[in-house]
Amino acid sequence: MTLLDVDAAAISLVFDGVNTGTLGSSGTRAREYDELQFTVGEGPCLDSVTKRSPVLVEDLGNTAGRRWPIYGPAMLDMQIRGVCAMPVVVAGEYIGALGLFRAEPGHLTAAQLGGAAAAAELAGVPLLDLLDVDMQAAASDPGSSAWAELNALSRADVSQATGMLVAQLGVEPAEALVRLRACAYASCRAVTEVARDILERTLKLEAD
Repeated sequence: MTLLDVDAAAISLVFDGVNTGTLGSSGTRAREYDELQFTVGEGPCLDSVTKRSPVLVEDLGNTAGRRWPIYGPAMLDMQIRGVCAMPVVVAGEYIGALGLFRAEPGHLTAAQLGGAAAAAELAGVPLLDLLDVDMQAAASDPGSSAWAELNALSRADVSQATGMLVAQLGVEPAEALVRLRACAYASCRAVTEVARDILERTLKLEAD
């Protein structure tokens, strides 16, 4: 954190252009910054994986509404001005991103960018053991189910909660997911938290 001159950091898991959860964070606020991308469906980590390159924004005050119409202004409301996302690559697959957040605007130095790239590379190491599968085999076997299993693991709660909403509300899965995200955004909570409440039946969404 001090070495990179940032105020918060988090690691996102991203599959098929969708943020499916926060793998780790430097604190509660960092997790909120990261999971907001999952809630609104846009943000630096999503772009970093999609473009397979770093995403650097020195000042959201200048670009927030244009680049990320919902995420940008929301981050400004949470007193975050600068964001940086470095893709996390495991066995040749772009499976997530390291997000760095700063309260003050400004650019990272070349040394800090190098440190962020190194941190993103190291962040991929624990993912090799995240599943009870041989990830090294996944790298050599294009037909391996390892990546699909990792995806399913990370989004299991949200998928199950979406299924419950389909049955309870009588809507299509896409609409159920939109309602789940809308509920999370309205209550300023992570989608995964709302999904768990639905699964534990401590929260019930009402039909229109």
